[in-house]
Amino acid sequence: MTPLRLGTRGSALAMAQSGHVADALTAATGRPVELVEIVTAGDRSHAPVHRLGVGVFVSALRDALAARTIDFAVHSYKDLPTAQTAGLHIAAVPPREDPRDALVARDGRTLAELPPGARVGTGSLRRTAQLHALGMQLDVTPIRGNVDTRLARVLGPDADLDAIVLARAGLSRLGRAGEITETLDPMLMLPAPAQGALAVECRADDTDMIELLAVLDHAPTRAAVTAERALLATLEAGCSAPVAAYAVVAEGEPSGSDAEAAGEEIYLRGAVISPDGTRDLRLSRTGTPADAAEIGKALAAELLDLGADTILGHEGHTGPGTQQFGSTE
Repeated sequence: MTPLRLGTRGSALAMAQSGHVADALTAATGRPVELVEIVTAGDRSHAPVHRLGVGVFVSALRDALAARTIDFAVHSYKDLPTAQTAGLHIAAVPPREDPRDALVARDGRTLAELPPGARVGTGSLRRTAQLHALGMQLDVTPIRGNVDTRLARVLGPDADLDAIVLARAGLSRLGRAGEITETLDPMLMLPAPAQGALAVECRADDTDMIELLAVLDHAPTRAAVTAERALLATLEAGCSAPVAAYAVVAEGEPSGSDAEAAGEEIYLRGAVISPDGTRDLRLSRTGTPADAAEIGKALAAELLDLGADTILGHEGHTGPGTQQFGSTE
């Protein structure tokens, strides 16, 4: 049987993610899968991640799909631009890894144990803004590189940082969760929209592949990510500040004398924070998973009503849409 060709970035994390999807698909369908490494513009550049723009880790994979050199691709969902791409289809959103951010600090310290002036590295403007918003007088510095490169900045023999903050999902998928000194509560550090989730994409006209990949889809994860990305997409038109969002799908509570379950409910939290942390808007909204997109749009509208579009901070910005950047690494 001819193996299906799965396009992936060549980083250790991307290969681990894609390998997990390949194994799951083979286990569910019996179809063999081979990984095809694709080099993206983001992999070639040494510029800070937030200067590269949305989709920098994605476009080469999508080009390979369009050229039919691969059959499907796996993305870190938070890397995908919110606008849909003609001719392509997200066929599956597998179960999500823990979407929270994680702290890796010297001497096993937690965030609260870091002293004023501690040097904390992160590749995310969203994390930078929320660290500043805590008012702890941390020295937050931008970093790049894969997970191992970032960990070396705090744990290696030439470590020059006191701590780093990165996605817990990436560490878990690489078997490095043991390095985490604290998993950060979303009340302190709200994740990026779609953090921890994967998007399995194929050509929209490949009905056989769409049907095959459907076995990997996890409805609660898809609903949560839909709500988060709808919020992001609505804000992108009029807000250039860092955006955070986190949705949870859970069983609803029975009401009144009705002893039956109320069905599933989605709970979405969203935030817009100035890069310097001086302004921080946070709201939440609930509804049903079927209305996930509308919940995201409505929460974004509420944030805009409160002035989200005026939050720029003192560090400037690089234009609409750039608040969602970087890879899960």
